[in-house]
Amino acid sequence: MVVIKSSTPSSPAQMRPSLARLLQAFTPFKPLKPTPWQTAAPVQPLRPPPRGSGLSNAEIIRLGDDRVRALFNGVDEADVVEEIIEARRGIWGGPSGDKRTANEETQAAKRQKLSNGEAAPLPVYATQFDKAEIEAEERRPKKKVAVLIGYSGTGYRGMQLAPDQKTIEGDLFKAFVAAGAISKANADDPKKSSFVRCARTDKGVHAAGNVISLKLIVEEDDIVKKINDALTPQIRVWGYERTNNSFSSYQLCDSRIYEYLIPTHSLLPPHPRSYLGRKCREWAERKGEREAWEARQDEVKGYWERVDEEMVKPILNEYDESIRHVLEKALWLTAEQEANRHGDEDGKHQKKSTQSNDVQTNEDADQVRQEQARDANSAGDAAATATEANDQLSSMTKEARIARRKLIDEGVKQLRAAYVAAKRQYRIPEARRNRLQSVLNQYLGTKNFWNYTVQKTFKDPSAKRVIKSFNVNPEPILIDGTEWLSLKVHGQSFMMHQIRKMVAMAALVVRCGCDPARIPESYGPQNISIPKAPSLGLLLERPVFDSYNKRAKSELNKEPIDFEKYKTEMDAFKQKFIYERMYHDEEKDNVFGNFFNHVDNFPTGTFLFVTSGGLEATSEDQAPAADENLAEDDDGHEVRDKKQNELVDLVDSDDELDRARDNAGDEG
Repeated sequence: MVVIKSSTPSSPAQMRPSLARLLQAFTPFKPLKPTPWQTAAPVQPLRPPPRGSGLSNAEIIRLGDDRVRALFNGVDEADVVEEIIEARRGIWGGPSGDKRTANEETQAAKRQKLSNGEAAPLPVYATQFDKAEIEAEERRPKKKVAVLIGYSGTGYRGMQLAPDQKTIEGDLFKAFVAAGAISKANADDPKKSSFVRCARTDKGVHAAGNVISLKLIVEEDDIVKKINDALTPQIRVWGYERTNNSFSSYQLCDSRIYEYLIPTHSLLPPHPRSYLGRKCREWAERKGEREAWEARQDEVKGYWERVDEEMVKPILNEYDESIRHVLEKALWLTAEQEANRHGDEDGKHQKKSTQSNDVQTNEDADQVRQEQARDANSAGDAAATATEANDQLSSMTKEARIARRKLIDEGVKQLRAAYVAAKRQYRIPEARRNRLQSVLNQYLGTKNFWNYTVQKTFKDPSAKRVIKSFNVNPEPILIDGTEWLSLKVHGQSFMMHQIRKMVAMAALVVRCGCDPARIPESYGPQNISIPKAPSLGLLLERPVFDSYNKRAKSELNKEPIDFEKYKTEMDAFKQKFIYERMYHDEEKDNVFGNFFNHVDNFPTGTFLFVTSGGLEATSEDQAPAADENLAEDDDGHEVRDKKQNELVDLVDSDDELDRARDNAGDEG
């Protein structure tokens, strides 16, 4: 294992002493039988509005909140339920704000100005010189070149030029002008210089190596230094190569190599009390494959039960019954009414499972009766605690309510820190890593990836892409207590969000104990709403120009496009501006933890295709008939449109809303 120490302080050192001691004593892999308060009936989803309505983050949050309200309706007072909702948001995280709505309002305001006859503003990357300055400038020859660049995408809207957004290409174009590599006459429009990118990357995505082709004035020996001096340190020009006049960095690129860094705790199973965790167990039982499902989770068996027993319960025990009542419900959605409400349905599923797996022995039956008795006692205790909490809250003064709120907030922070710390303590076993590799192998070859992008249909020939390799580095990297895996994918070309959706799908299959055969099923005509993994972990390592390089030497008398000559500078740049920033952002914002928490607690059945129920589970827990925007093509195959995908864009949800469709680039 590679161990790297960064300048970022590790979170355990910043914890209060009691939590740090709990973490130190935590032993992740000792199996532990769930206690009664960890075993409750599955929570049924609320019916979401039609996907065609284009749910915003605010609407998704409201759906989840309404599910909690329905769960505890008639059990707790309204004020206590709202406390549970607020605490649950704090512990498990989720989307914040509604970026999509704000973005749409901004775009609408711009359209209104144009319709009123106001002149369109000059693009942010353009420089307007007056006529006298342009005429006074000396005319110098331009040469077609391939410029080799690297950048950290943090803080940028993406690679592609945008008239009103900060982008990598925008800053590069302005630097070319400032360095004199583009004339003043051409400073207002990149098209005048035949500006073409090799690979487009999305918002927040990085590149150690990328290529743009254009016509530049490169007479001066120090032109690369001048360009870099005009750039922020997080964008670098490594060098350039002269090419023939017809060269296009996009059209002549043979393939691209991307790296994706992911914390190993992303492969932990969903918490068994989360919506997705409950459904994984429920569908395995319904389909009679509980044994196979458990075998695929064998190397992480009992992990969360261990965390709850050794780290979470001691924190809860620090509080009185009233506060603990709120925190426990926020954590695990324990609801005695829920167990009663769905008891009959669970009985049917258990009966079916029992019949398919022979009759239980007397010893098993006795054990079941004992657990049922404990559950009944637990439900009675919970009801008594709920009554006590409601009575206390109704009689409280304003000052007492404020003090209670502070105690709940403190508990939420401790519990959230405990779960984050437990995740970062996880070290992936070899069997789990091999399981991930076997899933990634399902992507190799020419496949129809229409489910892994936007605005594509099953019959669209452009959705078929070639994946040459997709490998997990067998050596994990340890950064300040968090273990990471490096995944490298080599493909001919990629569509928008394709890699991030491939990573998310592979991670969901592993962490949910799903049969890897679900990956080939995703190439079929039925729509699957795959979320896209965080952009934080994605890095374009380099494009490959093997075919052009052979011609360059043998026919064109040009130098090949080769990143190897800049390897030392590129490695130093990656470490400082990409890897370190990536690790720091994850440490500070818990990006991957929040992403998978959101998926695990998503308030509809959107992601249940990774359970044993497959596509049946997803369709059963949703209302596809009400979907206005899920049309069919001539052969009856589903056609996904943009609004359908907005439902599952959980991270960076606004990164494509105002972008025109672009064929001169690919995934980011």
